[in-house]
Amino acid sequence: MNLESMLQLIVSSALVYSTPLIFTSIGGVFSERSGIVNVSLEGIMTMGAFSSVVFNLEFAGTFGAMTPWLGLLVGAIVGALLASLHALATITFHADHIISGTVINLMAPALGVFLLTTIYGTGSSQTITQPFGNFDFPLLSKIPFIGSILFGGTFAPGFIAVLVAILSWFVIFKTRFGLRLRSVGEHPQAADTLGINVYAMRYSGVILSGVLGGIGGAVLAQSISNNFSVTTIVGQGFISMAAMIFGKWNPIGAMGASLFFGLAMSLATIGYQIPVIKQIPSAFLSMAPYIITIVVLAAFFGKAIAPKADGTNYIKSK
Repeated sequence: MNLESMLQLIVSSALVYSTPLIFTSIGGVFSERSGIVNVSLEGIMTMGAFSSVVFNLEFAGTFGAMTPWLGLLVGAIVGALLASLHALATITFHADHIISGTVINLMAPALGVFLLTTIYGTGSSQTITQPFGNFDFPLLSKIPFIGSILFGGTFAPGFIAVLVAILSWFVIFKTRFGLRLRSVGEHPQAADTLGINVYAMRYSGVILSGVLGGIGGAVLAQSISNNFSVTTIVGQGFISMAAMIFGKWNPIGAMGASLFFGLAMSLATIGYQIPVIKQIPSAFLSMAPYIITIVVLAAFFGKAIAPKADGTNYIKSK
């Protein structure tokens, strides 16, 4: 394998594994910028994966190559519905954010398997027939060396995720909506005094996190696992939270951290093809993303400053 082929393999694989993390970590940014800790991202990804796979299996013959893209929309809707439960519990009923999110994380895999068993008679789905494939950018993929590495045989949803990160940064830091979202996450009492509807802004942040988390799960299920089972989502939601913290609750930072974690995850799959890395036992490569997550959180959590009201319930009467 020459240098160009090796770099293309590393970049394309890292982008595939990073994309679900980018979408989900940015969703976490929206939620926590509004003041709601959303540890239910794991469960949201799980149901996004489940719903997209079921849609893909049922409608692949109808929509053809468009099926996985429509599956993202289905995942987004289901993710928003699940996030609404978390929002209802934490914002309206003032439940503890961690407990509410944990309940959703415990419920989602069991619910997915139950529904699969009800629909198909088995707790693990068939392999989808319309997954996301490789994509060559017109003209750009023809650029010598760089074109084949970055734009040839690449992963189209990954580039959309990068655009979403840039757009999310603009929305959060350069728009009136973003200013209000950040204000209710920093000092909800002051925001309420200025006439901002704290509850509405927090609902918006949590539901947006559900939309993006559902898309993250749908991307993963339709590109990496290509089916759904209880082990389809195994920690990616928590890794996304780590990327959000590592990125200091900034969409661009979260994207960068997700690319880093995605690269570590991809090496467990392609490591045997890379000259130096193939000497490392595959078990260690599989453990690497989770070990890196723990190390990063231990090293940077104290240095990353969350929104001041993050995790704090707001009761209007007070």
